[in-house]
Amino acid sequence: MAERNDPTLAAAQDWWTTSIIDMHPGVIRFRGYAIEDLIGRASYAQMVWLMLRGELPSKGEADLLEAALVAAVDHGPQAPSIAVARMAVTCGLPLNGAMASAINTLDDVHGGAGEQAVALYVAIAARVEAGAALDTAAAAALDAWQKAHGKHIPGFGHRFHPVDPRAPRLLALVDAAAAAGTVSGRFASIGRAVEAALAERARRTVPMNIDGATAVIFAELGFPPPLGRGLFLLSRAIGILAHAWEQSQQGGRIKGPMPPEFLYRYRGTAAAPGQRLKIRADARTIASSAFDPLSAASHPDRTHNPPEDFMTVARTVALAARRGITLTALVAGLMTAGSVLALDSLKILV
Repeated sequence: MAERNDPTLAAAQDWWTTSIIDMHPGVIRFRGYAIEDLIGRASYAQMVWLMLRGELPSKGEADLLEAALVAAVDHGPQAPSIAVARMAVTCGLPLNGAMASAINTLDDVHGGAGEQAVALYVAIAARVEAGAALDTAAAAALDAWQKAHGKHIPGFGHRFHPVDPRAPRLLALVDAAAAAGTVSGRFASIGRAVEAALAERARRTVPMNIDGATAVIFAELGFPPPLGRGLFLLSRAIGILAHAWEQSQQGGRIKGPMPPEFLYRYRGTAAAPGQRLKIRADARTIASSAFDPLSAASHPDRTHNPPEDFMTVARTVALAARRGITLTALVAGLMTAGSVLALDSLKILV
């Protein structure tokens, strides 16, 4: 009884509060459901729903969510997140490090389109609820989106697929779920209205892609926009794990984005041979003359004065910069200036 009235204990227990899990010795409950009742009965999609929404979904809702999760698991090593996972493994990272590196690339540009598409659909739905016709609402929302975010519309068009093969199948499942009364179907109509508006503006078909189709499902199921991205991460994490594991079995060390025989294109300007030689000579001269007073090798009886030494180095770097000599070239000059440069001089520069 005394423990129940202990303010210190109460403060400690209130530090974290959650309605997701109730766990104490011998008991684990998720949203009130005992784990032993869920194991073997609840699917992964049902558990995702339960953890996020607080209640188990119907079978139709769970099937639709699972379809969206299955559809987005992978898109090959040309997808930056997958490529990062594989490259990370070749650099020695374990699976968790490779997965973390890959997932961290899934931001607004690569990985955020689903969340953005849900937000766009919700904005259109709000206009319809305010009395606008669907086509008018879609056009107005597109104008507002492009004014705020630029011309790209999330969830439509694809840089690789003329028609994303995942989108029509997902929309067909939404249509079937709407016919069964599982969802309303209004966000499928909104997605198709956006597709029609974009085609009219571009005078060509701009088909819905995987992000637009999964956004239809997430919106139909009542998930808010930020969870659209979170659910995509759950899905794509499966592909990331698979590719990281496969690469770990294939081996390879420090593999970059392209085979080494295919070099990137350098677009900078090259210095003339005479200019390069002059820079190297100037670097050696500046390094030798400026750092000679700091060298313990040449002046063993000298006592270091840190502020004075720092200013000497600063002046040297500034002089090199005025002559067009980079810090890299200056360090190279230090390395080639001879024994007059002691290690303590290098320490000052670093």
